[in-house]
Amino acid sequence: PTSHFRKSFRFTTMSDSKAASPMKLAGLVLAWYAGNTFYNIYNKKATNMIHAHWFVAAAQLVVGIVWSIIMWTTGMRKTPNLTSDDIAKCIPIGFFACVAHAGSVLAMGMGAVSFAQIVKACEPVFAAVVGILLPPADIKPMMAYAMLLPIVGGVGLACVKEGKGLDINVGAFAYASLANAAASLKGKIGGSTTKALKSDKSKNMDAANVYAVMNIISFICTVPMVVIAELPTLQKEWDIAVENHGQKELITNIALSGFFFYVYNEFAFAFTAQVGSVTSSVLNTAKRVIIIVVSCIIFAEPMERNTMIGSAIAIGGTFAYSLASKAKPKAKTN
Repeated sequence: PTSHFRKSFRFTTMSDSKAASPMKLAGLVLAWYAGNTFYNIYNKKATNMIHAHWFVAAAQLVVGIVWSIIMWTTGMRKTPNLTSDDIAKCIPIGFFACVAHAGSVLAMGMGAVSFAQIVKACEPVFAAVVGILLPPADIKPMMAYAMLLPIVGGVGLACVKEGKGLDINVGAFAYASLANAAASLKGKIGGSTTKALKSDKSKNMDAANVYAVMNIISFICTVPMVVIAELPTLQKEWDIAVENHGQKELITNIALSGFFFYVYNEFAFAFTAQVGSVTSSVLNTAKRVIIIVVSCIIFAEPMERNTMIGSAIAIGGTFAYSLASKAKPKAKTN
């Protein structure tokens, strides 16, 4: 029974070698969406409680590290077999993963979850620029670049408040944009490295272990920022948070945000490995709609008419970009 459970768990979460059934794919999407939604809820609760957001970001990554160690030590997942050269190649990817994660945490800590998600819908704009500037150049079809206009326009419209004009939470906007830039750089520089690692079966680097290793490196890169930005006041902020909310509630929200962060990424990686990046990008766009709606309900975040229309335009543009960017050119006929 134990052996059967191990085989089943490996397949359900991260099988790279076999095509999953529609039922399993649906399960992966459901787990991905649920995990991401719960992550955003508990992350916002945690960052509302304690004004030490780099610390929260680091603590969330610790939960994933503990999970990975349990999986490796129990034999439920093969332990990565990496050389020092392999690890060195992974460090830049882990660094950008660190910045992308921390940027998202800080953005949602400083502003509304819905606003951060709207700004993060701009990630294709950053990805397009990075794809052109960094070699080898990744040139998309013209229709894909045209779809960047509604993305930018939609985000801009969402920032216009009726009777107030342009109203932007500068801090949240900056950190969400930083997260977008880092995620784009991670995708650009990490594609060839992760593909090479996954293709070498002797390294035991399936999609799950690739993410686990990046999570560990990301944590290591986050620690210096915690020390620099928050260590002098961390104890004071912790004491204030405990006094206002209770230690159990604070630890629970941080731990659950970390757990759901790792879980939703695991299932997102698993789904992408099964269906490819295009389908994954489309469903990632739909995911933002769910998070925006849920966060507005739970945290009573106001959604004015311009915000709703602008976010719909931006998310629709992201959806169209995902499809257009991977469109195959038509064959020439004589």
